Amino acid sequence: MGLVEREDPVAEAVDQIAPPEGRSLGRSILPYLEKESLAAFFLGISSGFPFAMIAATLTTRLAQSGIDKSTITAFTLAFLVYNLKPLWAWVVDGVHIPILGRLGQRVSWMVLAGTAVIAAVINLALVDPAQSIAATATAAVLVGLAGATFDIVIDAYRIETLQPYQLGVGSGMSQYGWRIGSAGAASLALVVAARYGWSAAYIACAGLALPAMITALVLGEPKRRRVAVARKGFAEIWASIVGPFVEFFQRRGALLVILFILLHKIGDTLGQLVLRLLLDDLGYSNDEIALYDVGVGFWAYLVGIFVGGVLYAKMGMKRSVLLALILMGVSNASYAALAAAGHSGVGLALTQGFENFASGIGGVVIVAYFSALCDLRFTAAQYALISAATSIVGRVLTGTTAGALVESMGYVNFYLLTTVAALPGILLFWWMMRAGLVDSAIGTAGSVGEGDARADAG
Repeated sequence: MGLVEREDPVAEAVDQIAPPEGRSLGRSILPYLEKESLAAFFLGISSGFPFAMIAATLTTRLAQSGIDKSTITAFTLAFLVYNLKPLWAWVVDGVHIPILGRLGQRVSWMVLAGTAVIAAVINLALVDPAQSIAATATAAVLVGLAGATFDIVIDAYRIETLQPYQLGVGSGMSQYGWRIGSAGAASLALVVAARYGWSAAYIACAGLALPAMITALVLGEPKRRRVAVARKGFAEIWASIVGPFVEFFQRRGALLVILFILLHKIGDTLGQLVLRLLLDDLGYSNDEIALYDVGVGFWAYLVGIFVGGVLYAKMGMKRSVLLALILMGVSNASYAALAAAGHSGVGLALTQGFENFASGIGGVVIVAYFSALCDLRFTAAQYALISAATSIVGRVLTGTTAGALVESMGYVNFYLLTTVAALPGILLFWWMMRAGLVDSAIGTAGSVGEGDARADAG
């Protein structure tokens, strides 16, 4: 790949994150069975389902209620709540919850945020889009707010629970769980809605918040969690707010890392949030969507996650991330082919199979990279910044222009446009690799420090 030589100690962290090249396939699989990795799986289940409730599932619900496309795509602005997570993530790091806080900082916030998600999803279940689109929008935003806070806690808990060598595997298990939670919720909602209505469908999904809550209660506080130096009064509050950002942006290459985070997912976000409109216009039924979109896509995603874990172990972090970016960009072009072909069960199965396979690979290696960027003193705040930035550009474009673009240029040209939109992120990461900036921005979550265990000495 023509990479530059790394001479500084920080660069060694990248080698510590990824298992050494040449590790046997059996030893690459073994970490999936460790308790930290299994915990990441259950955390992922609960992280995925609130997103599904206001993503494709809500899009289908609105379309079947007769809401026009421009209004439906505007609902994607509810996802902007997820992009605003950095504004209050510091609270999860530093604010102690009375009474409940006796369980521990991370555990108490997990219980509180999970309870809020259950309440918000039930509230969304009880509104009728045909009667009040404003009430539906408010309920969707509340689900986004509760889900975003839940995500902040879940991400921090996962990163602080995993050892550096487990970041790749843990990210894979988290993505396994996320897909089961999101696809399971989406599929369950479609099936229940077809028989008992959308209110029953949403209520049936609310219990998916429980796996993360139970996992935190069983495992307790993460052992790697570190607390920033305490200050008193206003100084403590101010340090909690700005400290995570000051620390991150002092690193070499930090601004380019943020630019990459902003750019790398534009095409994917645009394409996925309009997908259900495409399927509705092509005449797919709820059962067909559940089978081909959710069902086939689900299994392809699981295979992609496994392959991503193997690639991460064999290729290392940087090369596996670059490969994932290329595959994810190309996958958008397959939707243009589906739109051109029209209603086809085989076509939808192939399209969703390839897209989810590519996303599964990316879900392991890219999430592992983003997790490694965090400083363990500010895990919640920094990962909230990173995860919020991953799709904010795409969501703004989707909510403000996607519906109009589809109506003006058609689905084929729209999805070709999303393919082109993936190129800047690919080229930027390739350049960062060559300049050594990927290495220099790694945080303490991705390096082995005092008290960290290394499971593989050979």
